[in-house]
Amino acid sequence: MGVFKAAAVQMRSGESPERNAVDLERLVREAAGLGATYIQTPEMTGALVRDKEARAASFTSEDKDIIVSTARKLARELGIFLHIGSTAILRADGKLANRAMLFAPDGATIASYDKIHMFDVDLDNGESWRESAAYEPGTEAVVAEIGGAKLGFAVCYDLRFPQLFRAEALAGADLLSVPAAFTRQTGEAHWHVLLRARAIENGAYLVAAAQGGLHEDGRETYGHSLIVDPWGRIVAEAAHDQPAVIVAEIDPAQSLAARRKIPNLKNAREFSINAGEAPRLRGAAS
Repeated sequence: MGVFKAAAVQMRSGESPERNAVDLERLVREAAGLGATYIQTPEMTGALVRDKEARAASFTSEDKDIIVSTARKLARELGIFLHIGSTAILRADGKLANRAMLFAPDGATIASYDKIHMFDVDLDNGESWRESAAYEPGTEAVVAEIGGAKLGFAVCYDLRFPQLFRAEALAGADLLSVPAAFTRQTGEAHWHVLLRARAIENGAYLVAAAQGGLHEDGRETYGHSLIVDPWGRIVAEAAHDQPAVIVAEIDPAQSLAARRKIPNLKNAREFSINAGEAPRLRGAAS
């Protein structure tokens, strides 16, 4: 298992897939120029569109999507593994998927993953999101080979569900991914600690390419793309919300070493839970 360079591409996707494809190409070429052979882009690379009607008009099927065709071309030309963190894809049944895709150095699609956990939340600052109103959730976790490593897929809100990452680590993933469009509020509160925790818990590298800044549709995302090593150390960060590229070396042997030091994947045990009612205090009202 050899050492390779991974890159996280931080973007500020707008409402036009065509303009975003231009930004995608520029940033991916920059990352490849820095020696990265695995390059990850953020959630919703293709477009961030809040209006329902505009969103429906912006997205199309995978075979017609400009982000897909641009990514396929770049992967083949640059000889890289290109991971589109996600983009909105119109499924055959007419529903939208928040879909991640991984392209091989020959341009072929290695794997795709539809985001499982939908961001349906009401935040303290008045922000309210109902991702399930626009997208159909996925039902399958995915692990794929990328040269000397095994890559586990996730997207944004999936980060808050550690069982997904544990299942992928047990399936052999030594590199985890969390492309995201975290809101500024939730990013400031939880982004760094959750990413480091998922890496530590699973003894795996973690690459998280993020959206950042104020977008055309009015939302504000946190940025701060990260690469974390299996010991939980941040080895690269875009410490801001501007478009950027960060690069770090990935050594799969370090994942194996971390798992030998703290063999929690092996030490896990099955257990039951007793959630019976607590006894009443004497004299408590009935």
